[in-house]
Amino acid sequence: MSEETTENPETGETRASGYHMGDVDTVISVEDVNEQAKAMAETIPLSRIEALAKNDPFLRIDKLNAGYGKMEILHDLNLQVAKGQSLCLIGPNGAGKSTILHSIFGFTNIFSGNITVGEGDKKQDVTHLTSSEKLKRAGIAYILQDKSVFPGMTVEENLWMGGFLKDHPDQAKEAAEKVFQKYDRLAARRGHAAGVLSGGERRLLEISRALVMEPDVLLVDEPSIGLEPRFIDMVFEILDDLQNNEGKTILMVEQNAKKGLEFADVGYVLVSGELAIAGPGDELLENPDVGRLFLGG
Repeated sequence: MSEETTENPETGETRASGYHMGDVDTVISVEDVNEQAKAMAETIPLSRIEALAKNDPFLRIDKLNAGYGKMEILHDLNLQVAKGQSLCLIGPNGAGKSTILHSIFGFTNIFSGNITVGEGDKKQDVTHLTSSEKLKRAGIAYILQDKSVFPGMTVEENLWMGGFLKDHPDQAKEAAEKVFQKYDRLAARRGHAAGVLSGGERRLLEISRALVMEPDVLLVDEPSIGLEPRFIDMVFEILDDLQNNEGKTILMVEQNAKKGLEFADVGYVLVSGELAIAGPGDELLENPDVGRLFLGG
């Protein structure tokens, strides 16, 4: 099961149930989570970040300060992911996890720092490109949280919309056919309205729509949110295939921290817009502080 929290409106306390590990009886407020997370934060040397990305980053963030309006959310953030590698971001609410994805894709104000994508002579600075430029020129696709499909359009039409930046509509249709060849479940429903799909099918459509532009980097925001356990497993199997069989580089925010860390090669814990812990996903799963605060045990 995924994490569920209930908040007492009078006290602000939150009772959480864990990730596949049974209920958590401890009542802990959001403020306590943030304070305890700050207490476990480490100083992460750049050499550690580089080593986790195999000293060969494909996506790189250097000393990024970014936020919304005049509010700075991310502070001197460094992040690196290798080609064909996956990285999962976890942390308390408001830590800046989704802001990282937003900054990479062009949804925030960048106050300072740089974002680069690519290798060798194909490496490019994408810090101040528009979202459309990042998708078309740099191969960065952003898969939004749930409910981003167009419910009144057919499955096929939704895929065509994913290719809106193609030079010609026929190119989008050709790319959509490749998706149908890959995913029989969608092919069988190509003429159905997207609004009648199951939750798992909608998530598959959201992922597939991003594939129409043939991106190299997938920014995946909360892939398991709102899904039944059987569909969560399906979605992570799809992401695993895209990473390990198609070489996609995946940067993910996932509220089901256990599932995200089990999937990802690398995990980062964010606290108050700064990197607190970085390590292999399985190493973070064994970290008692991470377990206590984010894994339900």
